[in-house]
Amino acid sequence: MPNKDFTLDSGLAVTVYKRRSSRSLRLSISPAGQVRVSIPLWAPYSTGLDFAKAREQWIRSQRKTPALLKPGQSVGKAHHLEFVASPSASKASGRVKSSLVTVTHPEDVTFAAEAVQNEAEKACIRALRSQAEQLLPQRLAILAQKSGFDYNQVSIKRLKSRWGSCDQHKNIVLNLFLMQLPWELIDYVLVHELVHTEVMRHGPDFWQAMESHLPAVKGLRKSLREHSPVLATSQA
Repeated sequence: MPNKDFTLDSGLAVTVYKRRSSRSLRLSISPAGQVRVSIPLWAPYSTGLDFAKAREQWIRSQRKTPALLKPGQSVGKAHHLEFVASPSASKASGRVKSSLVTVTHPEDVTFAAEAVQNEAEKACIRALRSQAEQLLPQRLAILAQKSGFDYNQVSIKRLKSRWGSCDQHKNIVLNLFLMQLPWELIDYVLVHELVHTEVMRHGPDFWQAMESHLPAVKGLRKSLREHSPVLATSQA
């Protein structure tokens, strides 16, 4: 759906979505703290932005304090996060090497400092992208061959609200945050997009095809709803 990102003067990030089904303005906050405003398709984006500005105080009262990225936590399938206080560091910086995501920061700040957390997030996302680019196309090809699907191209992106997508030309996009899911849910998403190469809409035919390839599709679909495409902050 069409959308546009905005940042209020206070630094609060807001995404305004245009929905064909919307008849009024709607404000929501995702579990990850993302602020979303839905507006009718005909309305200008400024309408949604003004709506968010008028309710900024309420938004801030409802948003939960973000969890911290912590030393030792896992990053996807192949990396772990470490923080290193260095006397020679003038600012925080992140590096991805081998199986480690290393964030170096000055000794007079902690890993919980906002600037350090921002660098950690950037480095973790680089690690997830590297994993996704290496593993997901291979797994997709295996599942496609096993089930007799044909697709055109596959690309890895950071998507805000979806785990993947497939267009009418059979081009598949996969979310790098998939690397944080259990493999059975990753396979569910990959098969989901492969089925879209033959059935575009989520009608009865689509779900029948899904169940023919994944008999446990209902349970997997329910389990996937418990996850969001954001950077995980759980301890390893």
